Amino acid sequence: MTARIAVLDYGMSNLRSAVKAFELLGAEVTVAQSAGDAAGVDAVVLPGVGAFGEAMRRISAQGLDRLVVDTARAGRPILGICLGMQLLLDGSDENPGVTGLGLVPGRAVRLETARKVPQIGWNTVTWSAPAGPLAGETTDARDATFYFVHSFAARPESLDDVAGTGDYGGPFCAAIARANVSGVQFHPEKSSRAGLALLGRWLAGVAAGAAVAA
Repeated sequence: MTARIAVLDYGMSNLRSAVKAFELLGAEVTVAQSAGDAAGVDAVVLPGVGAFGEAMRRISAQGLDRLVVDTARAGRPILGICLGMQLLLDGSDENPGVTGLGLVPGRAVRLETARKVPQIGWNTVTWSAPAGPLAGETTDARDATFYFVHSFAARPESLDDVAGTGDYGGPFCAAIARANVSGVQFHPEKSSRAGLALLGRWLAGVAAGAAVAA
């Protein structure tokens, strides 16, 4: 069964690359600028690049915040990418006072490192067990190396929600998973074979869930 997904467009994301990656993997992709655009999909992808506060302002103005929350509450999969992962949290130290989507308790915090921030480049993710549909089964480091561009990272309240960690002069949360809600701090659509493999695993889970529900 082909996974039908909506990739949300609020003008602050690497939209084209994300859409092309999902299409390459065989997904039926809808670019959604409103809740109506996403009607009938099996899952929602929330990408993002930029500032937390402005992103929340835009998705709220377009009604996409309610779409994400309602989709999650209906038990359908959500995947946040980069800033999109941080938006799934309660808030961010980048813009104190701005409320996030609240699907994963916690906040985004500035990277705690003596290295140059933002982190830009390739880094390895160590997956937690279990890590849901995100982690692969091979031990090849190439299958867990992804492309990052970020100054902030998630800090979930519960360690159970941490699906993967990285190290950049100190540990940071690289992926989260809580029931049907997942997020990655890196850009899988820019991460060559490892990124496509991860997106393929996530899509397989989406398709399996949709088949059961049908």
